[in-house]
Amino acid sequence: MQNAVRLTEPTPIYSSSNDHWDPIISLREHGRHVLTSVEMTMSNLCNMRCEHCAVGDTLVMSEPAKLPLDQMLRRLDEVEHLKTISITGGEPTFSSRTVKEYIIPLLKYARSRGLSSQINSNITLDYSRYEEIAPYLDVMHISFNYTNSDDFHEIGFAKSGHPVPKETAARMYERMIDNARRLSDGGLFVSAESMINYRTYNKMPEIHKLILEMGCKRHEVHPMYPSAFAADLPVITPAQMRDAVNDLLDSRDPSVWMLFGTLPFYYCNEDAEDRKLLQRLASERLVTVRNDPDGRNRLNVNLFTGDVFVTDFSDVPAFGNIGTDKLDELFGRWLAHPLARSVDCHCPAAACCGPNLLVKDMYYRDVDFGTRQAML
Repeated sequence: MQNAVRLTEPTPIYSSSNDHWDPIISLREHGRHVLTSVEMTMSNLCNMRCEHCAVGDTLVMSEPAKLPLDQMLRRLDEVEHLKTISITGGEPTFSSRTVKEYIIPLLKYARSRGLSSQINSNITLDYSRYEEIAPYLDVMHISFNYTNSDDFHEIGFAKSGHPVPKETAARMYERMIDNARRLSDGGLFVSAESMINYRTYNKMPEIHKLILEMGCKRHEVHPMYPSAFAADLPVITPAQMRDAVNDLLDSRDPSVWMLFGTLPFYYCNEDAEDRKLLQRLASERLVTVRNDPDGRNRLNVNLFTGDVFVTDFSDVPAFGNIGTDKLDELFGRWLAHPLARSVDCHCPAAACCGPNLLVKDMYYRDVDFGTRQAML
């Protein structure tokens, strides 16, 4: 089978200097946070049960019917400043019917409107599934937290509820790596995300090397914050987190874009080591630190119920439904919510939009970021 071929023109150049998902861009443009990104939960089915999965408690063996796609498209049409869409799950591509009837039409819609698109997938299924999508997709976002197939088996099926043979996991692991290589070779932007947690914090250079071997165009790195389904995971210290980032920067390939997100370090922190790390990140070639989109320029829509959330894994209840509300109006409603106001700060000097809800709850519960000032 041939590698994926790009059949349609991609959206405007996506690069480390033009990250379409970062809310700092729209904040600078409009002087306030506006809705520019909509994420859609497309499936509650998945062939894995990862221990770090934040939506694991929503996964099912069979799922109800989704809302009509036209209803979602009409709501997207109404979003005045829409720039990006993201498709997530579960495994969004688990059902070939979902791929044909929802994912590909949504991606075609994005192309027709000049939007950037991303799918979050484990890419462990047959290559043909992703080959269908690739011509219309901008970013294939995968999770990669492994150094070998044993890691994949232990992490990827930690909460499966039944034994999964190592041989089965090994085949899926090899298929994932092969699919990533073929998609990358075909010109698709494959971004591999690694989570800094108790398993990976001292293995990041090795993980990075494997991601490079898959041909990924970006290595995305986020600390792991225990929440929802993954609430019982052990927590590493901020010092261990800093060490993991520094080790990765020491060993990285400087020709590959590395994106960090949801870091718990800020220029307004009194800890000099936090600021020193941020200064290093800012000085490194092809390294960016993305402000968290969730609740700042992005909302999540559940395509089974139409309910709208801050994120797909937030403990914040739904605050509206696309059956009755426009997304821009719901975004305005969220910005007025006390939780949104608790993390509503912006430091132009540091290009920082402040912490997200998980970070504030874990490390800065009693801190008023609105009263702090960057130490540059």
